[in-house]
Amino acid sequence: MLPTVAHVLDLEVMRRGLPQVVAGAAHLERPVRWVHVSELPDVAGVLQGGELVLSTGIALPEDREGLARYVRDLADVGVAGLVIEFGRRYFDTLPRALVHAAEQRGLPLIALRRELRFVAVTEAVHALVVNAQLEQLRTSEAIHQVFNELVVEGAEPVEVVRQVARIAGAPVVLENLAHQVLTHDPAGRPEADLLEDWERRSRGVRPPGRTGHDPRSGWLVTTVGARGQDWGRLVLVQDPGPLPDDGPHPNTMLLERGASALALNRLVVRDRESLERQTHRTLLSGILTHALTVSEVALRAQALGVPLESRRLVGVVLRQRRGPIPAALEAQARLRDFTELAASAVRACRLSALVGALDDEGVGVLIALGPQQEEHASLDAFAAALRRLAAEAARDAAAPSPVVAVGSSVGSVRDARRTLLEATQVADAALHDAPGGRAAAYYRLPDVRLRGLLHLLRDDARLQTYVERELGPLLAYDAEHNGQLVRMLRIYLEQGRNKSAAADAAHLSRPSFYDRLHKVERILGVDLDQVESCLSLHVALLALDAVRR
Repeated sequence: MLPTVAHVLDLEVMRRGLPQVVAGAAHLERPVRWVHVSELPDVAGVLQGGELVLSTGIALPEDREGLARYVRDLADVGVAGLVIEFGRRYFDTLPRALVHAAEQRGLPLIALRRELRFVAVTEAVHALVVNAQLEQLRTSEAIHQVFNELVVEGAEPVEVVRQVARIAGAPVVLENLAHQVLTHDPAGRPEADLLEDWERRSRGVRPPGRTGHDPRSGWLVTTVGARGQDWGRLVLVQDPGPLPDDGPHPNTMLLERGASALALNRLVVRDRESLERQTHRTLLSGILTHALTVSEVALRAQALGVPLESRRLVGVVLRQRRGPIPAALEAQARLRDFTELAASAVRACRLSALVGALDDEGVGVLIALGPQQEEHASLDAFAAALRRLAAEAARDAAAPSPVVAVGSSVGSVRDARRTLLEATQVADAALHDAPGGRAAAYYRLPDVRLRGLLHLLRDDARLQTYVERELGPLLAYDAEHNGQLVRMLRIYLEQGRNKSAAADAAHLSRPSFYDRLHKVERILGVDLDQVESCLSLHVALLALDAVRR
């Protein structure tokens, strides 16, 4: 980092001049890019910004307007501060007009009560500036080397995020376009503080541009994507506060380099399991091996969009019947396809579940049933969907029907391991049965319709982009104002655009409900009397439900 005005004033060579800040004390954190010695009243014309100007004031204007113009020109060009030495023009105080103008423009104005050799000051400060620039180059080179190695070695996204957090010394979160956490590193801080209510907090942070700092939250955010297809955001979570005056965020390059590594990773390893599947697999493995505590599992699953607490949990293990032993790469591809098949079945049934590979042959599913979901009906629908998808895949390539094994339902995350282990044992035993029989015990096909289609597409970045484009401003408004406009829009559309019926359903007077609809129209820039606009918004609301499950 470049030295600040405060840092320069604390140097031994400056302290000899007994410096006194007479104006602009709130802006002493401005970075000093260079030191310029000048007595010219029009010196601003040769400056570029970031300079600390040293002067005896001998040639400064005498009138108030001239002094105000001198300060205004320096402030407009962006100088870091102005230092005036007593002894030549001024002796005890600086002109009130000069002090007043500097205070109004936020320009640090420092008086030296003892004479100094300006050359000694410039040498000391320039040494700091050059050293800071060299340090920035070394840091930049080190960061590029770290992430180049990660890209070349094909490092997983979790490792990229870990490195960003390590270098920045702050928590880092990788989220998708639906503001759901894909992976994160808390950098030694409490995980609960980082992930609690993540979606709402993240929606409220919308910095301009692809990379931006939000002073209100303190977050630094950059978009992740390549070839014009954005699929997520990388977030550096820091405490709120302003940046140093006139300076970029010090971690901008680091975060953008990490985002580039993530985008390249996604392009290079398209044939590997998706990042979502990796995250699910990590959670399932943590449950089975006790590598994660109960609270860690619940918190991470909640941030991923799969709430486990206060739900009935059912472990399901899927295994493919053994045929000819495939080559290693073919086996990996088959397991990946099998895992995605199970994930597609979960989405088609509108279930909330963790889905990931357990070993080289099996896929684990931990289904979280809500209070309104009947256990047997949900399992019937899941098995039927899995059978349908497997049959469709078998049209192009011969594939044995999978074994579906289910454990007993449990009432807490603490017992999730038991239901998964029970399902594993059932699956191992079922593999020895004949291929017919009970391997396909569930045959009912779910009625997918539009909601089912959107659930099948919930991980598609294009669908997430559509939701954000249609509803993003309204969701951001609700998040910032703790509003209910999204709910009002949903009620209006669910009531067939009947305003009277919708007002009754919302338990509001008609004028109050109409006023909320007008506010929705203003925020989204749409006309709710147009059928096509309402259709687009209705689809976006259904898609929002899908990506949030």
